[in-house]
Amino acid sequence: MPDSQQHLYLVDGSAYIFRAYHRLPPLTNPEGTPVGAVYGYTTMLWKLADQLDQEDGPTHLAVILDKDSKSFRNDIYPEYKANRPEPPEDLRPQFPLIRDATRAFSLPCIEEQGLEADDLIATYAVEAAKQGWNVTIVSSDKDLMQLVGDTWGGTIDMLDTMKNVRLGPAEVEEKFGVPPEQVGDVLALMGDSVDNIPGIYGIGPKTASKLIVDHGSLEGALDAAPEMKKSKLKERLLEGRDMAELSRVLVELKKDCDLPQPLDEMKLDGIPPEPLAAFLEQHGFHSLRKRLETAPATQDDVAQAAEASEGDRQPLPELPPVDRSTYETVQDVQALEKWVARAHKARLVAFDTETSSLDAMRAELVGVSLATGPNEACYIPLAHGGSDMFDEKPPQVAFGDALALLKPLLEDDAVLKVAHNGKYDLNVLARHGTHVAPLDDTMVISFDLDAGRSSEGIGGGHGMDELAKRHFDHECIPYKQVCGTGKKAIPFGEVALDKATEYAAEDADITWRLHSVLKPRLSEEAGTRIYERVDRPLIPVVAAMEREGIKVDRARLADLSKSFAETVAGLEGEIFELAGEEFTVGSPKQLGDILFDKLGHKGGRKGKSGQYSTDQTVLERLSNDGAEIADKVLEWRQLTKLKSTYTDALQEAINPDTGRVHTSYSLAGAQTGRLSSTDPNLQNIPIRTAIGRQIRGAFVPEEGNVLLAADYSQIELRLAAHMADVGPLKEAFREGEDIHNRTAEEMFGDATRDNRAKAKTINFAILYGISRWGLAGRLKIEPDEAQALIDTYFARFPGIQRFIAHTLESVREQGYSETLFGRKTWFPRINAKNPNERAGSERAAVNAPIQGTSADIIKRAMVRMIPALRAEGLNDTRMLLQVHDELVFECPAAAAEAASEVIRRVMSGAAGPSVTLDVPLDIEVGTGPSWDDAH
Repeated sequence: MPDSQQHLYLVDGSAYIFRAYHRLPPLTNPEGTPVGAVYGYTTMLWKLADQLDQEDGPTHLAVILDKDSKSFRNDIYPEYKANRPEPPEDLRPQFPLIRDATRAFSLPCIEEQGLEADDLIATYAVEAAKQGWNVTIVSSDKDLMQLVGDTWGGTIDMLDTMKNVRLGPAEVEEKFGVPPEQVGDVLALMGDSVDNIPGIYGIGPKTASKLIVDHGSLEGALDAAPEMKKSKLKERLLEGRDMAELSRVLVELKKDCDLPQPLDEMKLDGIPPEPLAAFLEQHGFHSLRKRLETAPATQDDVAQAAEASEGDRQPLPELPPVDRSTYETVQDVQALEKWVARAHKARLVAFDTETSSLDAMRAELVGVSLATGPNEACYIPLAHGGSDMFDEKPPQVAFGDALALLKPLLEDDAVLKVAHNGKYDLNVLARHGTHVAPLDDTMVISFDLDAGRSSEGIGGGHGMDELAKRHFDHECIPYKQVCGTGKKAIPFGEVALDKATEYAAEDADITWRLHSVLKPRLSEEAGTRIYERVDRPLIPVVAAMEREGIKVDRARLADLSKSFAETVAGLEGEIFELAGEEFTVGSPKQLGDILFDKLGHKGGRKGKSGQYSTDQTVLERLSNDGAEIADKVLEWRQLTKLKSTYTDALQEAINPDTGRVHTSYSLAGAQTGRLSSTDPNLQNIPIRTAIGRQIRGAFVPEEGNVLLAADYSQIELRLAAHMADVGPLKEAFREGEDIHNRTAEEMFGDATRDNRAKAKTINFAILYGISRWGLAGRLKIEPDEAQALIDTYFARFPGIQRFIAHTLESVREQGYSETLFGRKTWFPRINAKNPNERAGSERAAVNAPIQGTSADIIKRAMVRMIPALRAEGLNDTRMLLQVHDELVFECPAAAAEAASEVIRRVMSGAAGPSVTLDVPLDIEVGTGPSWDDAH
């Protein structure tokens, strides 16, 4: 590079910090200070500085940071960035250390009160460009894309280091549909939920881009609105003009800030080793320290050299960017044989299935993808081509031949198979005679590591697309992009093979990458125990349960639907009579108007939409105040929901091939580790109501069999007694006493029917961290009286209060709660400034160890159950459902007694030998000709 051509790199330090934080496990330095983000930031900055010798490397470099969360934009619009969460607790102490890291590289670290990093970057970029310099902004922030181009003399581009992609004017225009200088206009129309920039409601990126292209500018689009044809878009432009103009001011980058440091002081003259060595030594980054001593370090060196120690653990592997052009379409037996051999040799293969449906029990297998490394992936089409028998089919391996080659690989004990939500794939392949094992599941691993966690700007779920974004900053191809949406949607089997290969092979590639990143964290973060002993062995067990399904009596469901419809119609008549007019009962707006405007009930509150709230809480309050119409509406809502959700939907859910209903269980749904059930959801059928029992009565066995229901009795109270070390409660459980009677005697002196009912409510409410107002509502008493009961409870059972206090203290310090088996649940909002958010996290944090331990125990019982039944020769006893603390089985009537003994033994001993409880686990077992009768 000629000496005369200066090249300034401006690093968006804030983006680096959050990327580093979410890519590395929680590390600590020798003093115990969190340094995971510091370590990641250091390696990323090192890699960038190492580009000095490259042709496009920098001659000058500075890191720009946000000084504070507030800027001059908050004076213009107080809600600016108002919805951004507070930084995680373990990241806050790392901010000053990251500044120290920057200075240890002898690099300028620039920040200014009242200004955002984007404004400083814009000012420096424009100033350097005016002097004829080239400028590279190291960031992927869309706001900064407004600067790209050569408007000010020198050239300004952007570098996204995560994707290793440079963005010039052409790339920006491809992204936004307009040149860089008009990006601000597009942003002003579409808004930005991350920064809480309002934009115009209902206008997305494509519409915003088209408006600017058609009218030349934001002002032109807004001015044209009055002359547009009547439409929603016209209304939105007219109504939202003020917000759009405000948003344009907010997205405009300030380019005339005072420069805190002259450009000349940003010159790079290599990295002086002394300050960097001292910094690395101070924080225990021993592997980086060795690299500094032995040779100039590159990022690949750094990633491979770290040694496991208290403050410098094995960093995550540095993976190449996803390159879909490397994926292979396997269309003949010889090519498939090569891939199978490659997978056998690798001893680890990621795989995924492509099918015709989300229902694993009805889906047709369309293709299989494999990956043996990053960008080493293929797609094997099995059933591609049009649905018509005369449609031309592309060349592909014959279905039977392909499965004959894949089956030995997928069943080979010496090859680890990796899938994401592998339970689905297990069920699809099992229907074709292939039983996959051994299996690692990246969705389950992610859940066991990060349940409850959330990332900056990214959801906290465990879907592949979310994890790809979170861990690799990679956007997976959306399904709708290859198959379309609505009436134009096509089945995956009709997708062209080049597009199908990109989509399917990417899934396997990302799964392989996720495994390489997440699996090492299990041992680093004490997640191995819960994954290997509880969740991983459960995957094939739950898959088998889903395949078993359960029989339902269609005729009985139809009769219930008819009965419910008649009752609903009668209720509507009563509601209309009480209202004095007919209206749509299911319309919250119409119901609100009736309740509060026409009938004059007190306490009506309107939300932002301008309509009254009529949710469950509001109706229950009105009911308590004597409003009969509220009672009727609550009953109407319950019946209509049960009819649509169960009695109608269950008839549709009957599989035509098996004649049974096959629910799907989520292994990463409930934050505490409980399984959740969908399609259909069998876990929300009311247990204690007559209507709920009628629905359960429609679940029946095959002829000659019975259903057997085994339920943990009061398991959460038993676990609370053990975990909180509450002597009186432990004694009561050991002696087989009625625990609610015992509580009533301890609190009130005797166990009258009324006192026992109160004690039962309090027992469960306390475990959920209920407030005085919450308890007052449940018991229909004054808040002061409720507080007195809470105080009495804690006085009689001080262990419970100590347990709650200790749990909250631990969660505030560590960020997570833990079950007796080591399952972590993260609570990032436990220290939130918003009292409602904080209180909600506190309630959940108190309950999570108890409910999570209960979930772990029943999972351990499920894993052991079938082998125990088989050992006793009970081969015809099948496990069908798991619902909260209950397991449902089907078995021959003659085997019911023997099966009950085995099931009771397995469930009561499921905690051991890992955990020894101070209280017995009591199991209630029942059998009968229906699920209801088995209770």
